[in-house]
Amino acid sequence: MIKAQRGTKDILPGDILTWQKIEKTARELFQNANYKEIRTPIFESTELFARGVGDSTDIVNKEMYTFSVGGQNKDESSITLRPENTAGVVRAYIEHGFNRLSAPVKLWYFGPMFRYERPQKGRQRQFHQIGAEMFGAESPSADAEMIALVSKFLNKIGIEGLVAEINSLGCPKCRGEYKERIKETLKPYLDRLCDDCKVRYEKNPLRMLDCKNEDCIRIFEDEEVKKVILADFICEECREHYNDVKKYLDILNIKYQENKMLVRGLDYYTKTVFEIKSSVLGSQSAVAGGGRYDGLVEMLGGEKTPAVGFALGVERLFELVEHIEQSKLDYFVVSNMQDKALETVQMLRDKGYSADFDFQNRKFSKQLEKAGKIAKRAVIIGEDEVTGGYYTVKNLETGEQTKLQKSSL
Repeated sequence: MIKAQRGTKDILPGDILTWQKIEKTARELFQNANYKEIRTPIFESTELFARGVGDSTDIVNKEMYTFSVGGQNKDESSITLRPENTAGVVRAYIEHGFNRLSAPVKLWYFGPMFRYERPQKGRQRQFHQIGAEMFGAESPSADAEMIALVSKFLNKIGIEGLVAEINSLGCPKCRGEYKERIKETLKPYLDRLCDDCKVRYEKNPLRMLDCKNEDCIRIFEDEEVKKVILADFICEECREHYNDVKKYLDILNIKYQENKMLVRGLDYYTKTVFEIKSSVLGSQSAVAGGGRYDGLVEMLGGEKTPAVGFALGVERLFELVEHIEQSKLDYFVVSNMQDKALETVQMLRDKGYSADFDFQNRKFSKQLEKAGKIAKRAVIIGEDEVTGGYYTVKNLETGEQTKLQKSSL
């Protein structure tokens, strides 16, 4: 038997209504906030992610599905299934000249992403993300709107115990000095760091703070090391921006905590970063994350453009929300006359009812048994009903039967 690939999962009919609820809630909420839906290709040039996401990240180094393809166009020689969608949305923003639109440009998306990683509960190799991006707004009120937007979405689908963890990574100017201080502090521990952190030490020291290796975490918890990590390094402009974000979150009654160790897993973030966590999930508590990435549009070939966004994994949400049961059909037509059954079902559907019949033309008793499992009412069409020009309608919950003219059904 051929089975689904490891790390992929079928979304079955019993689960689809819950998925549809999540997507419907997102669509309504984002549209009300003036975000327009965008759908980008599921594969892009590998260079887009290497430049945009960052070659020091685990995503680029370990987790991408990358393929070499033929063709004379060298831009098509290496393609990658998208591991995240911010880079793709930025590419579309630049390619289609969205910078000429009135700012801010607000976009949202829903779709599959792909990362080669160890599958676990709520985390697959093919997974789905919902996200939003705002381009052209430098104000800290945009950061606050993003955090408020994702928090409201999670509340609307019934996820409780939420808190936003926030931090400021500063701008490239003030962050440069901070990186050097971290490198200097961790230099005596370099031999004890994991192999990944040894690479990050040279390429992007801040990424070391996102390491999950227990030996590295113990080093970061050393009092002297922690003193440097928790230092208030950001410049006055970044500090003012960060303080305003907190002020706006207070105005919006968004519960938040500051976390100086929060750096996120991508290289493009600047200033505000955040994660929305739920106490329901235990150790894997993050359900959404994002931040500001003011340099990414320019890095990928566009004009200098401030931007902020977030993304969340739908599989993880699915584990948390109350699942919706499939509702019963309005009618199930019970008849051994296939032409009458087919005609009646079509008539009921045309009137807006949900209806079906037994294509296998089994005995009445078997059809009624099936009707009792999947429908609220049965429409019975036998010889008497055809001769008399009426339907017998049985309420399958109460057992009550009524004779109705065709026009009255």
